Amino acid sequence: MDIIQLLPDSVANQIAAGEVIQRPSSVVKELVENSIDAGATEVTIIIKDAGRTLIQVIDNGKGMSMTDARLSFERHATSKIKKSADLFTLNTMGFRGEALASIAAIAHVELRTRRAEDEVGTQLVMAASKVESQEPISTPVGANFSVKDIFYNVPARRKFLKSNQVEFSNILTEFERIAIANPQIAFTLCHNGVEMYKLHSSNLLQRIVSLFGKTMNTQMLPINVKTTLATITGFVGKPENARKRGAQQYFFVNGRYMRHPYFHKAVINAYEDIIPVGEMPNYVIKFEVEPSTIDVNIHPTKTEIKFENEQHLWPILLSAVKEALGKFSAVPSIDFDTDDAPEIPIFKSDKPVQQPQVSYTPGYNPFKYNGGVNKVSSDWQKLYNNFEAVPSVKTDFDTSVDEELFISQHLDRVDEKQETKLIESEASPLVGAYLQIKGRYIVTTIKSGMVLVDQHRAHTRILYEKYIANIDKNTQPVQKILFPEIIQLSPAQTEILTAIESELSSVGFEISNLGSGSFSVTGVPEGSEGLNYQELLHKFIDIAAETGTTDTSLFKKKMAQTLAKSAAIPYGQLLTPEDMEYITQELFKLPEANYTPDGKPTLSCFTNDEIEKRFKRE
Repeated sequence: MDIIQLLPDSVANQIAAGEVIQRPSSVVKELVENSIDAGATEVTIIIKDAGRTLIQVIDNGKGMSMTDARLSFERHATSKIKKSADLFTLNTMGFRGEALASIAAIAHVELRTRRAEDEVGTQLVMAASKVESQEPISTPVGANFSVKDIFYNVPARRKFLKSNQVEFSNILTEFERIAIANPQIAFTLCHNGVEMYKLHSSNLLQRIVSLFGKTMNTQMLPINVKTTLATITGFVGKPENARKRGAQQYFFVNGRYMRHPYFHKAVINAYEDIIPVGEMPNYVIKFEVEPSTIDVNIHPTKTEIKFENEQHLWPILLSAVKEALGKFSAVPSIDFDTDDAPEIPIFKSDKPVQQPQVSYTPGYNPFKYNGGVNKVSSDWQKLYNNFEAVPSVKTDFDTSVDEELFISQHLDRVDEKQETKLIESEASPLVGAYLQIKGRYIVTTIKSGMVLVDQHRAHTRILYEKYIANIDKNTQPVQKILFPEIIQLSPAQTEILTAIESELSSVGFEISNLGSGSFSVTGVPEGSEGLNYQELLHKFIDIAAETGTTDTSLFKKKMAQTLAKSAAIPYGQLLTPEDMEYITQELFKLPEANYTPDGKPTLSCFTNDEIEKRFKRE
């Protein structure tokens, strides 16, 4: 009996949908790209429940006839290519003919469309790849797709959808990519009846500002290079606006968004030595190349693109970014207008070049002083006369800290025999003073030896434990701000901030929504006065976008960690003996004093034996 058989179309479409339609954002991408290929100048996107309930895309493109409307849902039915050679000269966004068939396989779909030359349009209703109805209808020119109940017939796929906040964040990501690639098209995005974006036809910079906020207008530097291989245009961010996370980084080729680690490295190399390690610059860079020199057909989502001349384009991109940074004084340069600038003589061809001369005193001896040897006085005590003596600070450290517990928790390198000896030793001095060295470390002693504490990391650990306890109990004290700080957010950031409002409140922030993406910070966590709250809130938004949730302990821990690190005593700050005593004692009271919340060591211990070994004669 034969066992191999052809799959039914409905099953084949569901399998294809698994590659093409991964989540609601995939539906938005495919439908909007179809609108762009249809020549639309206005596109409206309506979302309900992050796409679970409804995804509607309305455009004013060329529309379809009744026959085309029906054929468009068949697998591999496309108007973009007619022969295999067309795959190598693509000028459209979609071309495989799988998108609409895949969408119809896993959702209820309704299409209303009409061409300009037709008096009436067509309404087509489909579900699970089956046509339920097709009839004439009065509708505007263009296309109106409604996709309802995504994955209704594939419960396993629907179960693995993330929270609404995460899924809508993915939709916003796809929307931003398409909107940047097509600034000439007007876009409107609504979610649950709220208009998130209304973008008018504009140039690239105006589109970037509309999407990411007015501050981007002064942060971006233009690039424009035209070669025989490619035309490279767009904008790169100023070095001072680089960020550790959440940087806006986009590559496009022929109007299509792409990921390209190789070109990304070229951009990062251009910023070498002018931004801190680990920080990332903003950039929006567009390539225009011959379609025959790229291959977009290597990934189902068409975001990974192979360039024929990428090794030749790499130095062109690198020099273009460097030129933009240098042209606008974003990189250090030699200033020849200063008073101490070197004098460069004018070259004259009719006169010989004179060798530069250096003048010096041959008999000068730096060790001679007034005709004799400049000897340093042997009275060394006089050198210390003007130094202020640091008073010895007596504390009750030896009674407030259980040293046996401290040793067992923090002296991992001391064996059991050594540990007993250290505890019983009465000759070791008790802690009596603290010393700060290099503006970074606190040195103090215990009976069993010496402890070196990193002041910033130790304070970070102390504040983290404090914030976590207050968040769990919802008892974080709030410090009112006399002059509230106003921050401006993009619609995408506004959506996230609104979702994490309760978590921000639990950590001590009081924020008022002023509308149109403006928020007023009226209260901050006690002890965090003087911080850059706008930067801090942007970090929280980025963390929420990364963690993908706003109601779990993971986000709260990362938020407390970020706040503690920002509010902790910085390196270089001079500490009083009382400050040093407070940090060390509070640190040693914690059950996890050895490391910061992100796993970096806070202290290092040296036993008496270890110290004595350093002074023993061999």
